[in-house]
Amino acid sequence: MNNKGIKTVLSLSVLISLALSPAVSANVTDKDILNDQATTGDVVSYGMGLRGQRYSPLAKINTDTVQEIRPVWAFSLGGEKQRGQESQPLIKDGVMYVTGSYSRVYAIDANTGDELWQYDARLPDGIMPCCDVINRGVALYGELVIFGTLDAKLVALNKDTGKVVWKKKVEDYKAGYSITAAPIIVKGKIITGVAGGEFGVVGNVRAYDAVNGQLVWERPTVEGHMGYIWKDGKKTENGISGGKPGQTWPGDLWKSGGAAPWLGGTYDPDVDLLFFGTGNPAPWNSHLRPGDNLFSSSRLAIDPDTGKIVWHFQSTPHDGWDFDGVNELISFDYKENGKTIKAAGSADRNGFFYVLNRENGDYIRGFPFADKITWASGLDKNGRPIFVDSNRPGDPSESKDGTQGTSVVSAPAFLGAKNWMPMAYSKDTELFYVPSNEWEMDIWNEPTAYKKGAAYLGAGFTIKPINEGYIGVLKAIDPKTGKEVWRYQNYAPLWGGVLATAGNLVFMGNPEGYLLAFDAKTGQIKYKFNTGSGIVGSPVTWEMNGEQYISVLSGWGGAVPLWGGDVAQRVKHFNQGGSVWTFKLPK
Repeated sequence: MNNKGIKTVLSLSVLISLALSPAVSANVTDKDILNDQATTGDVVSYGMGLRGQRYSPLAKINTDTVQEIRPVWAFSLGGEKQRGQESQPLIKDGVMYVTGSYSRVYAIDANTGDELWQYDARLPDGIMPCCDVINRGVALYGELVIFGTLDAKLVALNKDTGKVVWKKKVEDYKAGYSITAAPIIVKGKIITGVAGGEFGVVGNVRAYDAVNGQLVWERPTVEGHMGYIWKDGKKTENGISGGKPGQTWPGDLWKSGGAAPWLGGTYDPDVDLLFFGTGNPAPWNSHLRPGDNLFSSSRLAIDPDTGKIVWHFQSTPHDGWDFDGVNELISFDYKENGKTIKAAGSADRNGFFYVLNRENGDYIRGFPFADKITWASGLDKNGRPIFVDSNRPGDPSESKDGTQGTSVVSAPAFLGAKNWMPMAYSKDTELFYVPSNEWEMDIWNEPTAYKKGAAYLGAGFTIKPINEGYIGVLKAIDPKTGKEVWRYQNYAPLWGGVLATAGNLVFMGNPEGYLLAFDAKTGQIKYKFNTGSGIVGSPVTWEMNGEQYISVLSGWGGAVPLWGGDVAQRVKHFNQGGSVWTFKLPK
């Protein structure tokens, strides 16, 4: 072979190699993140857009073609760390970034499924996550891959090598703090909450400079605690949350009040506000803390520049059932009497769906989306629950021996009519697709006292199915009327996220292991594929080389097998796993 032939062969070899390798990855910008929902060649934010609608304009995979999709690769997370895999993948320039259980991060060639690098956080022995050793995903910014760890740190990795660029301690894991949510990036700042409401922590939302990890502001989510802002490296007081201590808390209980914003937030550039939900007040025993207990079980609108609370809406004042208000608040617009309403929707653990004005937090409407609600008889004109007093767990101090209050049967169970698993909103159908569960619980109160790093509940409980044939229900809901348009009933509880597309499809996984695709208008199942382990992750879709892809993590776990009581018996035989599955149409 002459030199010309050798050069030709080498040139072809290089071209083939380049074609099969991920493209040189450009840095992720603020503009990329703001435009994420509209751009189809990547997924660069949790929620597939900062509003969190989880909607894609892609339509090559649609109700006519979806039955032809095929798995093109599957990637194993490896090792024996196969607990719940609740991550949502991000994709940029042919590289996928996912997190795994035990605070692991992977970069994967999205063309082939080959691993590019892996990072394992070195976790201490004393971590105290309440609800499995899960992680829900990374954030991308510049040349960084950023995620939170189970020992309450933020870690920034180089996107090409996986090497640590910076690491910051957010909170003290020994006090019960952890991070499980995916951070979001707004205006060059990493915005993160913390978990740990079962340990008497003080909830907090913080903003860090995404380039160097320096703290910008912090906002406690329990009334009475001081917020701070950093200017020119100097820490400055920025106002007490709620104005002053003890207004809606008795004594010093606000000092260990919980209200952890453990799920993360959304952002709407139209009104320039962050939306964070907050968890349960601590302890669960509500008789120890009379009052509304702000800002627990609430939605907060926060100024992204200063961290100040602009408005709040409390879905469960004086929560006595662990009905965290953390569930995502999703921005959407609709027309009413010729006027555009800037709304936001949230399906609460307490069984009610709320539609708020996202500009000022005003209550627009609310309605039950759970079939059975016993703790409240409805909502008043301001959206405040009308309590059924007899369905609050009894005060243990009124019992004969002072050890246990009267037990009640409450629906929903504390794991919620909807828990963390994100719903989707389709601008085509104008429907929300809500992964929900129908279950109830026996719950009673017990005496308790705060001790740093110890469980701080003051309650006991047992969860039970309401129906023999199903627990999980995917519901298509019209937020303008409260009407349920269709439903899909699932034997096991649903615990994974939902994706809607312009192809008139809704994708969701179930604990039985199936990736399911539904007709978005009718609920008819159009596709199903068993991934070999339960799906508790959130599916995404993107376009690469002119083809539409679907990806989802498979790996059973999360809170249900740990806290599920009688319900856990339904899922005890499900196999654990840890893998990423990717699908597309055949050429």
